[in-house]
Amino acid sequence: MPVYTFSRTQTVSLPLADCWRFFSDPRNLSKITPPALRLHVESELPPEIHPGLMIRYTVSPFLGVPMQWLTEITQVRKPEYFVDEQRVGPYHLWHHEHSFRALNGRETEVHDLVHYVPPLGPLGALINAIIIRRELTRIFDFREEQLRRVSESGACDSFA
Repeated sequence: MPVYTFSRTQTVSLPLADCWRFFSDPRNLSKITPPALRLHVESELPPEIHPGLMIRYTVSPFLGVPMQWLTEITQVRKPEYFVDEQRVGPYHLWHHEHSFRALNGRETEVHDLVHYVPPLGPLGALINAIIIRRELTRIFDFREEQLRRVSESGACDSFA
């Protein structure tokens, strides 16, 4: 089974502390997820992530079919990075590293690195080429636009 990588870097016009506050609040996940994915968080969420936090939700990543997804926050180094890993869901492997770097006191570089193995064994390569890669690009394009809105608002707390 090949392991695929998806990477995205974006500059957000928020200081590192504000950017971290936005990303480390798991309640903000729905704000940066495209509505078409129909994300519905089923877990009670704390105001800040921590290692061992399990987040259970329903999402429709493939052809609108709803699926259960359970993610664990496995690593947190405030305000530098955190890692989430799928425990139950559509992928054989999903490892998502989120890292943050202050640029000049007013901006933060946000970098995402996802390692994943699609479902369905050998057929997964075809599914990745036709559907998954394109969907990941679309999801992160949406997220980039939403983060731009966060930046323009000047404060992550006022983003709705």
